[in-house]
Amino acid sequence: MDNQHRLIAGYRDLSQNEINLMNTIKNNGAMLSDLVEMLRLAPGNIDQRWVAIGTTHLQEGLMALVRAVARPTTF
Repeated sequence: MDNQHRLIAGYRDLSQNEINLMNTIKNNGAMLSDLVEMLRLAPGNIDQRWVAIGTTHLQEGLMALVRAVARPTTF
């Protein structure tokens, strides 16, 4: 279905610049995900508790950046 976002409360059409920004955020998120995976698999004395905490904070930060661009109208 085309333009499904129009059927979801709080969503709006994005400009091309906003779409580009969203894609940049998503691409950087994928790179950060790769880094986290490298840390999870790294040999040695890496504190996995901090890797988990860092992962959560990175996810929260990326979500905040997406919301900054998308500016949803709902909570």
